Amino acid sequence: MTLQEQINADVISAMKAKDEVALRALRGLKSALLLAASEPGANGVVSDESALKIFMKLAKQRKESLDIFKQNNREDLAKVEQEELTIIERYLPKQMGEDEIRAILQGVVTGAGATSAADFGKVMPLAMKALAGKADGKVISEILKQLLA
Repeated sequence: MTLQEQINADVISAMKAKDEVALRALRGLKSALLLAASEPGANGVVSDESALKIFMKLAKQRKESLDIFKQNNREDLAKVEQEELTIIERYLPKQMGEDEIRAILQGVVTGAGATSAADFGKVMPLAMKALAGKADGKVISEILKQLLA
């Protein structure tokens, strides 16, 4: 079952369960997938890999909104964002811990022959490819800078 089919099935079950929170989040995911499928060159189909990228982007937006709402003492809006983020994270692969990321990045740095911070631009694309969907780019960047320092 593709992610798109899974979302459609979950929308139906959320409707039946009258789960407004899940329904709102799932409709947002479905909308993002339909938008991506209607783009030129997509041929009306979104691969699971593309869907994961879309979901990661939506999760990142929710996290940023959540931080802003908490800073401005808008607990009501923060709660809504947190609930939607929880639903979105169901469809994302489990994120790696810092130690696991560091171990993989150490291998990438060694494989690329990087020795200093000047090699960051050469290593970062390789690191992002190795950890695609498994870790946040910001975390990867921070750990990579530490390793190259």
